Amino acid sequence: MGKGRYLVRRLVYIVFVFFIISILMFFIYKSMPGDPVTMMLGESRNNMKPEAYQALYEQTRQALGLDRSLVEQYFIWIGNMLTGNFGYSTQYKRQVAEVIGTPMLNTLMLNALSMVVVFVIAIPLGIVTAVHKNSVFDKVVQVLTIIGYSLPSFIIALLMIFVFAVKIPIFPISGVRSPGFSGTGLEYVLDTLWHMALPVIVMSISGIGSITRYVRAEMIDVLRMDYIKTARAKGLKEKTVIYVHAFRNALIPIVTIATAWVVSLFGGSVVIEQVFLWPGLGQMLINGLLQRDFSVVLTMQMFYVVLALAGNVIMDIAYTIVDPRVRLEN
Repeated sequence: MGKGRYLVRRLVYIVFVFFIISILMFFIYKSMPGDPVTMMLGESRNNMKPEAYQALYEQTRQALGLDRSLVEQYFIWIGNMLTGNFGYSTQYKRQVAEVIGTPMLNTLMLNALSMVVVFVIAIPLGIVTAVHKNSVFDKVVQVLTIIGYSLPSFIIALLMIFVFAVKIPIFPISGVRSPGFSGTGLEYVLDTLWHMALPVIVMSISGIGSITRYVRAEMIDVLRMDYIKTARAKGLKEKTVIYVHAFRNALIPIVTIATAWVVSLFGGSVVIEQVFLWPGLGQMLINGLLQRDFSVVLTMQMFYVVLALAGNVIMDIAYTIVDPRVRLEN
């Protein structure tokens, strides 16, 4: 019952925050300079008589619902969004739901693979450096991780492109797959992974640096505890002491930072997608801002909001999984 009440409260909290943020974002974007109708009509103004263009302008404005008050526009927009109608894209001249599918899949692939790479490397690396604290290996890893999360991602991206795409042409610079590609399912996957290599490496470097340092710090603290000394005194194997007793008790703060990093990863991929011309949500968001395509921009932003809110709930639930002593209702 306690968990059920907690989840209901969290759900109410998420809904409340979702609506508050949606109101703020909607009115902020609507206050930005630029006319989406003018952007949508493009060169029509130069090819039509003023009277005909004005009539078309008013007709388009009315079709997009821009002739209504901002309050009415908000309730129409949020009502449509909650039913899966994300609006009409003035840039692509199609429904937003029809144009976000492929970019969303591309972004999810890029971020999911980056998360796997980061956790597979960072967690074992953090444990090993903690166990061998102050060794040469530990000191080398500490220097590399500081460099990794201190450098801006776009600087790392440019360095990677220069080294592995220009000087040593191993990986392609941009795109999801090779132009005119045709092959079997396995060849299709391998070609996609080949194109994902550089963006994933760049996105993983910062995450590996930060997660490794957090795992190391928490493991060092836990390994100093009395119950670890007791476990060793009982003659338990060192692997059992480290991975069963020490690592499990170090997981709560690691879960916190890992969840925050995963949420921020989707936002940070905007820059990487732009650098590598990866056709994902980030590139679509930037193009939408430049073209004043508010339906696309608001849809992308609300996706990130839902991701962040869901991340907080998942983090709380993960606490009870890694440590049963934590009670959700508390």
